[in-house]
Amino acid sequence: GLSYNPQLLEASEHNFLAGIFSGRTTEGELTGIAFTDISTGTIQLAQGDRSYIESLLSQYNPREILVSRDQEKKWKTTAGAASFISTIDDWAFVYDAAQEKVKTQFGVDSLKGFGVENLPLAISAVGAVLFYLEINKYARYDHLCTLQRIDSGRLMWLDKYSIRNMELFPRHDNPEKGASLIEVIDKTNTPMGARLLRQWVVMPLRHTVDIRERHNVVEAFLEQWDLTGKLRKMLSQTGDMERLVSRAAAGRLSPREAGQLKTALIQTSKVRQLLAKTEETQAIRKDTDNLDDCTELVEILHRTLVASPPPQLGKSPVIAPGFDPQLDELRHIVSHNKEYLQEMQQKAAEDTGISSLKISFNNVFGYYIEVRNTHKDKVPPSWIRKQTLVNAERYITEELKSYEEKILGAEERIALLEQEIFMQLVESVRRYIRPIQENARILARLDVLLGFAVLAREQKYCRPRMDESDVIDIRQGRHPVLETLMPPGEAYIPNDVYLDNTKQQIIILTGPNMAGKSALLRQTGLIVLLAQIGSYVPAKEATLGIVDKLFTRVGASDNMARRESTFMVEMLESAAILNNITGKSLVLFDEIGRGTSTYDGIS
Repeated sequence: GLSYNPQLLEASEHNFLAGIFSGRTTEGELTGIAFTDISTGTIQLAQGDRSYIESLLSQYNPREILVSRDQEKKWKTTAGAASFISTIDDWAFVYDAAQEKVKTQFGVDSLKGFGVENLPLAISAVGAVLFYLEINKYARYDHLCTLQRIDSGRLMWLDKYSIRNMELFPRHDNPEKGASLIEVIDKTNTPMGARLLRQWVVMPLRHTVDIRERHNVVEAFLEQWDLTGKLRKMLSQTGDMERLVSRAAAGRLSPREAGQLKTALIQTSKVRQLLAKTEETQAIRKDTDNLDDCTELVEILHRTLVASPPPQLGKSPVIAPGFDPQLDELRHIVSHNKEYLQEMQQKAAEDTGISSLKISFNNVFGYYIEVRNTHKDKVPPSWIRKQTLVNAERYITEELKSYEEKILGAEERIALLEQEIFMQLVESVRRYIRPIQENARILARLDVLLGFAVLAREQKYCRPRMDESDVIDIRQGRHPVLETLMPPGEAYIPNDVYLDNTKQQIIILTGPNMAGKSALLRQTGLIVLLAQIGSYVPAKEATLGIVDKLFTRVGASDNMARRESTFMVEMLESAAILNNITGKSLVLFDEIGRGTSTYDGIS
């Protein structure tokens, strides 16, 4: 959970560290949770009952979970095998200390501005995460400068079973490519966009205004296809701006990454200018007008760095010629070294009359003059003999020694100067953390919506009509994943689905094996999910009321460790669904009660 290293991180996935703290409040036993990804610099927090926190854990899928020592057992069973649980002393979760730590981190006197002042358990979790960074010697984490509350009222509820059963992400036990939703719909061009899309998929929206806003942008991109192509080309050159600036904040930016950051900022400026010129982009420009060109920083990067910087300092020049006169002078000495030695050799040969003498270098005693034994008697007395060989002698002179010091000292001083100038450059980047993070956020959103437009055009998706009713009316809907896996020459057979709370609230679907029952069930869930993340949907037309919670119950296996049979697992999962549904929830039961005899299953 604390990694910055690009070799260890998956570019298209967030690397979340979660802090969890449970406690008693006036509302009963609640839990606070905080998620941070130090490679991108965000902190998000929430507070609620256990089932809500478990739902968030399955949506964010943190790599590491931080809990107090006395609560470790309680969360170990919930977290599952994928997450690594770390513990920290209980003092880190004490509210007063945690609150002070959070205020100091964000430079504020009160947390009211973030709207989190009434989430004490969540604040304790954030504080513990910050203490954890400190304990692990993360001296610089000033890029953690945004604190967001996860608003449960804005997002659809998805539990871990739904995320797994609808195959939103590739399963470790299913190596087949293209068999998950994300692999089919991910048309993003930047790692930032790919990470944001993964978050959107598990956190669909619940307000029609927000959903329509995204649909409007996708529509605008489909209408202006030329613009879409140009924007995607620009975005493909921005790279991972979000993680680069986090590495700069931690003082771990390499010269090559600084060069990539310059390219990214130049592309950002081009994106803003292109959209500012286009009149018909009102829907798109809501965010993009806030893009910051960071002109001064681009100018500093341009003046300081060579055109294509090396991956690390010391291998080849990093600082551009003309930036620092002292550096240029030292480089001149090193680069004209051969010519100067040639002149010295010529002069020595003329002065002594030894035409065959030569100046060479070795690691033992540096530069030396080699004279063959036949000319030994011509050597001036001021030369100092250093080594005798079979048929030659080696000498050094005062002039040669002072030149050697100058040359070897120059290389060391070049390395030191380059390092000094580069560290100043990283400090300059640090001053722009906020605007660059904001740029990354805007471009990621743009990237995902551009991807939705490409997907809609390639796969012939339609724009769903979203409203607050309780109707799901899908005409000629298709399964977004299965239709891409059909053998050549075969088309996926579309289906209609109609559900509401008066005429047809429940559909019981029966039929022989391989008739497509599960496909229809899952495609309905996926179409609703796609619509609510802002994408177009695989159907001829669709009218969808907002769904607040999506539950799926598919197949079953027993859990002997907890003394639960297959039938018991099914009943428990079904009970959990029935206890959490509202009038606006969508429930997909695939083969309920199959873990027992037909008679018992039906009853």
